[in-house]
Amino acid sequence: MLTPGQIPNSAFLNRLLDTRPLVGVELRPPRKDLSHSESMDTWIDMYHSVRKLARRDTVVFLTDNAVGQSEEENLQHITANLAHEVDPARVVPFLTCKHSLDYCLMYAARAASQGVAALTVLGGDRSVGPPRCVAHAFELRRLIRRRMGSLQLGGWANPHRIARQQVDFMLREEFCGEFFLTQIVSHHDMRAVGQFMGELEKRQVSLPGVFGVFLYRSANPKTLRQLAHFFPVPAEAIIREFASGMSPEAICAKTISALSEVGANKVYVSNLGFRGAADRYRRILAILDQA
Repeated sequence: MLTPGQIPNSAFLNRLLDTRPLVGVELRPPRKDLSHSESMDTWIDMYHSVRKLARRDTVVFLTDNAVGQSEEENLQHITANLAHEVDPARVVPFLTCKHSLDYCLMYAARAASQGVAALTVLGGDRSVGPPRCVAHAFELRRLIRRRMGSLQLGGWANPHRIARQQVDFMLREEFCGEFFLTQIVSHHDMRAVGQFMGELEKRQVSLPGVFGVFLYRSANPKTLRQLAHFFPVPAEAIIREFASGMSPEAICAKTISALSEVGANKVYVSNLGFRGAADRYRRILAILDQA
């Protein structure tokens, strides 16, 4: 496993290893089935959001076919619209195994040539879309590492599953990563998060992790049921919090604060949307500052 000093352009990894809290964001490129004009509008919205967010002390993760929906390539956005305007260390694309192996390896080479510092390499949902090119994400990370040793590679962990097994995966040499992201968690999941954090501490895991936090924009039961197909959703609790008058940003900030209290002070916020992402992010930070 590489250390930050062995990897060129380690600003991203150094920020994860810094003791200061980090509130990153996850954004989705446009779906491939949008019309040309709709796609252009979405790219423009994303362009402005990423530029605004990058002025702050944050990191922007760009998804790859999130929730099984075919998306336009995230690397295209970085190279076509953000080159020379945003520090590449602040933008970390996802790459799933839901492409051909040739495409994945070429993607990694292109990313490295464009100055991208890190990739989060994930397996991708087996139940939808094309099959994976390899059975497990660590196999793809290993192949990328052999060819592009300069890239910092991230893996995946799920605090909702058995903590010991999740940490076992990360401690294996074949994990082949310098950081990890987690499945979405909530302040209603702190028992599971606490067990996961306890296992990390007990096993002396040095990999920095970034915990997923979801911005619930409404308490619509149908929407919450749909989301539950992809990650555990504390639907009844979320509905009660909205009913009490809490805003989406306040609920999100509550999770971030709860994570910080147990030592998980690096997070990424998902579902900020295409328009107004930077404004929603600013409101979350304002609530955290007042806490």
